[in-house]
Order: sequence, then C-alpha cells, then structure tokens
Amino acid sequence: MLRIGLMSDTHSHLDSKVFDYFEHCDEIWHAGDIGNISIADKLVAFKPFFAVHGNIDVNTEAAWRFPLDLHLEREGLKVYMTHIGGYPGKYNSRAGKILRDEKPHLFISGHSHILKVMRDPVLDTLHMNPGACGLEGWHRVRTLMRFSIDNAQIKDVEVIELGRK
Repeated sequence: MLRIGLMSDTHSHLDSKVFDYFEHCDEIWHAGDIGNISIADKLVAFKPFFAVHGNIDVNTEAAWRFPLDLHLEREGLKVYMTHIGGYPGKYNSRAGKILRDEKPHLFISGHSHILKVMRDPVLDTLHMNPGACGLEGWHRVRTLMRFSIDNAQIKDVEVIELGRK
C-alpha cells in the first residue's frame, strides 16, 4: 500500500502544515503552478516528489525540471497528471486525447482551484483536482488531499482544509 499526498497551485506559497499532513505519506504529487522553485526543493527534501509544471511555471526552472504531462504506475494503478486538463465531460482537447489513448485509472489536474473528485463513467477513470493550497487565485479555502493506493484500488480519500487564504 502506498499513501499519497496530493496538492496543486501553491503559487510560491508553502504552508508549513503541509509537512504535518503529509508526514505519513510515501510520496507527494503536485499538479502544477508551483511558482518559486524553492517550494519544490523543500518538498523534494521531505519526501519522494512528483510534479508537473503549470501555466505560471512556463519559462521558469519548474518547467525545466517538471514535465507538462506525467504518467505514473503505482500498485498496478495507471495515473496521468497534467495541470490544465479539465474534468469529466469537459476535458480540453489535448488531455482528452491522452485520456482516450492511455486509459489511466486516475486522472489528476489542477488549475481551476476547484477541489473535485468525480468518476468519468465513459472512460472509467477517476478524476481528482486537489483545489489550491496557495494564496493566489479566487479560491477562499486552501486545500490538499491524501489517499492510498492498494492493489490498483484508490482508498481512504481525505480532503484537508488548510484554512482561509
């Protein structure tokens, strides 16, 4: 079993509570808009860290170090993560094509600052967007997620509120 800490849209702000909430996670995944690369460096030093770059990361070190699209396999579960991808029924054309071609079990995106977990019955994919944990953007509450992957199954999904921005 693998425990995942999921975050997005830090926009150069890393709340110290992240380290407490992700203490028992095996890996941290970031769905883009990292901002200052020092955010990634702190998380890399803490746990195995996997990320994609977002639209605010273009032409920065984050875009050089982290891909636009990330494909992972954990515990038999195929994962596709990108920053801007949409959600079931509203995928953008690029992410939609990748989803149809690759058929991941889990699709993760950020960008919207809207926390969302929903199943796509057409593609048989679970979509997760952890919302935003930074201070920039229109969201009011900063959020993270935690979940487990066990034998290709997603379990124990938790939403964490870091508080108002």
